[in-house]
Amino acid sequence: MTTVIHLPQGPYTPRATPLDLAPGSAAPTSRTVFSAAHVVADPYADAGGGDPAAVDWESTLAFRRHLWAHGLGVAEAMDTAQRGMGLDWAGAAELIRR
Repeated sequence: MTTVIHLPQGPYTPRATPLDLAPGSAAPTSRTVFSAAHVVADPYADAGGGDPAAVDWESTLAFRRHLWAHGLGVAEAMDTAQRGMGLDWAGAAELIRR
């Protein structure tokens, strides 16, 4: 089942057809949209409690490429995206660099 949320357009009339946000389609031009993308933890890393988060960089960057393909920006190092995962400043800096 698909949920559709009708948002007002310029003259505040609901849009009847959802926007096509398929990969490669044009990015929205009336708004700049950012996502607070989470990082992907490395499930095979040898990390213990209190250690900085072990990041699966390949999966993390693949997810960001997926978001970019849909015309979304990624707001890196947002507290809401990495909260509670243990990403320290060095990890956040590496995420921004990549």
